[in-house]
Amino acid sequence: MNTQETFISHLVELRTRLIRALLAVVVIFVCLFPWAKDLYSLLANPLLASLPQGGQMIATDVVGVFVVPMKVAFLVAFLIALPYVLYQMWAFVAPGLYAHEKRLVLPLVIASSVLFFIGMSFAYFLVFPVVFKFMASIAPEGVAWMTDIEKYLAFALTTFVAFGVTFEVPVVVIVLVRARLVSIEKLKEARPYVIVGAFVVGAIFTPPDVISQLLLAVPLCLLYELGIFLSRFVGTGPKSDADLPADGGGEEPRT
Repeated sequence: MNTQETFISHLVELRTRLIRALLAVVVIFVCLFPWAKDLYSLLANPLLASLPQGGQMIATDVVGVFVVPMKVAFLVAFLIALPYVLYQMWAFVAPGLYAHEKRLVLPLVIASSVLFFIGMSFAYFLVFPVVFKFMASIAPEGVAWMTDIEKYLAFALTTFVAFGVTFEVPVVVIVLVRARLVSIEKLKEARPYVIVGAFVVGAIFTPPDVISQLLLAVPLCLLYELGIFLSRFVGTGPKSDADLPADGGGEEPRT
């Protein structure tokens, strides 16, 4: 098979994998459609629980009461289908990886997914209640503290992504060490810069209050230390293919 035929076959396989992943998300979304309003209520529960007695959210867009719950249902469908989506990605790239790369990539993909979900859960169950109660407590007298459902969704997504990515720090550190891009000693030396950067990131991606910034910066620093600790056990990978065992060590040629 010549190079052009190989390239076309890879494109066809990529299209097939993408279609399967998209269909999985769509099927789950259709199943969740009847409960779209309940899913949004669940998402908004931390804020609603912190509002003063009789407080409520508002919708300033004519179609917002329909579109916003649909967006939430689609996002939930994507999260549910994420393991299958990642499997399709893995199945596409796996044939081109060496055996030692497969042994590393698959656990990292699984760990990344789990850590991202943990980060989102941390934001929902801990950060949201603390931040919203703080905001409710400092609202001026006579001010009706309410928010638009579209803006709340945007805030929740930004926070979820910020904390989800933050919880990926151990994986990033392990990959950097494994790929010999940075040593553990250099990571230790970079601690002061990481601490400052953590608080800068917290100031950018969280509400302008000290509590929420701390809730992002402190876990980021702790996860950075966790990544350094775990890197000692993972170790570094081979510098090049020539560093592999002479018998190939069970490595598979790339296609």
